[in-house]
Amino acid sequence: MSQEPLVSVNRSVEDAGQPAPRINTAVAHNARIWDYWLGGKDNYKVDREVGERIREMVPHIDAVARADRRFLSRAVRYLAGEVGIRQFLDIGTGLPTADNTHQVAQAIAPESRIVYVDNDPLVLVHARALLNSSPDGVTDYIEADVRDPDTILTQAAQTLNFDEPIAVMLLGVLNFVQDTGQVQAIVDRLLDAVPSGSYLALTHPTTELGGEGNVEAMAYYNQHATPKICARGGAEITRLVHRLELVEPGLVSCSLWRAGADENGAQPVQVPQYGVVGRKP
Repeated sequence: MSQEPLVSVNRSVEDAGQPAPRINTAVAHNARIWDYWLGGKDNYKVDREVGERIREMVPHIDAVARADRRFLSRAVRYLAGEVGIRQFLDIGTGLPTADNTHQVAQAIAPESRIVYVDNDPLVLVHARALLNSSPDGVTDYIEADVRDPDTILTQAAQTLNFDEPIAVMLLGVLNFVQDTGQVQAIVDRLLDAVPSGSYLALTHPTTELGGEGNVEAMAYYNQHATPKICARGGAEITRLVHRLELVEPGLVSCSLWRAGADENGAQPVQVPQYGVVGRKP
């Protein structure tokens, strides 16, 4: 594999004659609803309507979205800074916003190599924004589904060196796979592919940690938006990462993972979204 610096776009994006991705604006979509909660503009009326209704059921949903994003920043800073990871496989990228994985990692280590993965047409439209790599590093984008780890790994190997440690990022994506057995198979396949010293970072919504309101909200979401979502408990998530050595403080609300007071001195508040980072022995 060439180690020359590059900024690349997935082959499926570049292929001549490919039609523009079709975006369904008649049905609310998770990535666009999430963008709305984060204060973004890449959303439509239907997304805002569903987002507002869920906000009525779960008033702290905006805080959950922000906490998940801040977890990403802290996790990547830890991995790139304290651990020295230089390769990231970010699956379920979502719409570009502030402090994307490559921006955080390459601010610490400009030579970092990042591969983003998503199957949302709107994310594909914005893929080039994710490919603004530092001159010394690499960013790439793969159009693929988390349910197809073999395709992800095959294409990621064109950019990442699987003989060296890789951080696999699964933030808010496994909740779109309803079958927990399938989720376990996905996690195991990804861990099998990366060497010892690699890491996995994961966030997942839950009805625990004060998330009882998620039961009604998820039922509503599944009737009015796509893709369908599910919650999992701490015991289920612990089993998903049982092969890993968990980084302190272990499995906690993502808002509390290695978090301190904010710029105003306020301490972080628990949200019903688990977060964990673990190392493959």
